[in-house]
Amino acid sequence: MTTVAGDGSGAAPAASASPPASRPGNGPVSAPGSGPVSGAEGRGVGPLLRAWRERRRVSQLELALRADSSARHISFVETGRSRPSEAMVLRLAEHLDVPVRERNALLVAAGYAPRYRETPLDDPALASVRAGMERLIRGYEPYPALVVDGLYNVLAANRGITLLLEDVPESLLAPPLNAMRLTLHPRGLAPRIRNLPQWRGHLLEQLERQIALYPSGPLRELYDEVAAYPAPERGASSATECVADDAADGRPDGQEGEPADAVPYFALPLRIEHRGRTLSFVSSISTFNTPLDVTVAELAIETLLPADQATVTYLHTLMS
Repeated sequence: MTTVAGDGSGAAPAASASPPASRPGNGPVSAPGSGPVSGAEGRGVGPLLRAWRERRRVSQLELALRADSSARHISFVETGRSRPSEAMVLRLAEHLDVPVRERNALLVAAGYAPRYRETPLDDPALASVRAGMERLIRGYEPYPALVVDGLYNVLAANRGITLLLEDVPESLLAPPLNAMRLTLHPRGLAPRIRNLPQWRGHLLEQLERQIALYPSGPLRELYDEVAAYPAPERGASSATECVADDAADGRPDGQEGEPADAVPYFALPLRIEHRGRTLSFVSSISTFNTPLDVTVAELAIETLLPADQATVTYLHTLMS
């Protein structure tokens, strides 16, 4: 396994089919260091809360019912006529599904101290977190798995990821390693992705959704960079075409002979070439439930699940 956190070394795969910034129950993660998402610094907690409420498309009455308050009180808070208690700020943030980092911003804007720490990942206090993630991605081998933060920076990766990065130029593997950048760069993994037009479009739409919901300068810069990479001119454009390609060129164990059966994909696959073979994966994301630390809240573990038996057999053969 390759660990990136702390020493700047490591490797990255294609970015996830689901955003690392997506987590059940906690909402999308804001980009590290991005600050209050509304850009309302210095205007108090009211405009920030209103921005989050409008972003969530929740009325004052609905929020009041959720938070056991009144629409009148919510209105007073948003207009600055009433200062919410620390408990009320946290309660409103919870019911608006505000990310942990931004809950700190709300507390500061209301005149309170931040509640959630932001512990460096290499701090001894997070040793158990690091060890747990490392055991998880190492145990997933020979299949690819990695850990990313809210900006898609790769913090750790296993041997399955390293396998996919064979022959990628060293200049692209220099830290800080970014999964989104490496996936779409014309000298990175992009030329090897068989369904690149579809995959590229999906990733850019994913970034656009994140930025729309949680404005972030660093995330916007990342989007502008990767969107400017040359777009592919051809390639499979639908899951149906991916299935047709599989039937046309799939060969079990990398051997010549009859084509493999078409694969009934249940999710958008990442179809990537390796040593003349086309491997197929679908992505799964794991995050920490109810995190109490900003760093931990923005971690995501991505595992690439083989989408066909030929990929399973091939990877086991390579790493046996």
